[in-house]
Amino acid sequence: MLGIIGGTGLTELTNLNISKRLIVRTPYGKPSQPLVFGEINGKEVVFLARHGGGHTIPPHAVNYRANIWALHSVGVRDLLAVATVGGISQHLIPGDIVLPNQILDYTYGRDNTYHDGVELPVRHIDFTQPYSQAMRERCQKAALDAGCGLVEGGVYACVQGPRLETAAEINRYERDGATVVGMTGMPEAVLARELGVSYAALCPVANFAAGRGDSAQAIHFEQVMPLLQQTMEKVKCVIAQYLSDHNCATV
Repeated sequence: MLGIIGGTGLTELTNLNISKRLIVRTPYGKPSQPLVFGEINGKEVVFLARHGGGHTIPPHAVNYRANIWALHSVGVRDLLAVATVGGISQHLIPGDIVLPNQILDYTYGRDNTYHDGVELPVRHIDFTQPYSQAMRERCQKAALDAGCGLVEGGVYACVQGPRLETAAEINRYERDGATVVGMTGMPEAVLARELGVSYAALCPVANFAAGRGDSAQAIHFEQVMPLLQQTMEKVKCVIAQYLSDHNCATV
């Protein structure tokens, strides 16, 4: 069964035929919201809004462990995350959708493992390739079949938030190799890996990162939201095609 996590601009899936909502209790506290079950193109999916239904939970306060644990507990084995980003690379413009293949983690103070020696024994997992290559290939095919452009490959710089970055910070991230910047990619990806859940991310570019493009002066979210909503419609099309192309049954 495919799980979908929605971020900024995607607090619900309008093309989801909802069958039920389920409150899941976890050893790590409450998930961001009840899990929403339903079907898209006849395939069962589970949806979770990362920031809550009303977008009230900031990135640093998301209970990532509860979210991933809850999805895994109901049978999710493939997890597709939608994570809005700012474009660092000069080749990216607002409205693009990036399919990253690597992560740089600049976050701090987040509960970033299940294996902390308390609930589960200490364990060091391999994280060389943070995203599922099989899922990434399926996303590429789905985007092609749906007629939606997709930027294949990229390095996601995950920052603490909720504030946006300085131009100097963006310069640093670019020197480190980052092409996009967001606030929620970690520890989400590593927690999925710890539970054996395949994980990939679709990253709509909402704006130029600080000091890039038209945002050399300031970034105003009220100005970028209309384009972001248009881009999210393309993301929904890719997800629907992904489900049409592949059997995401529970394993």
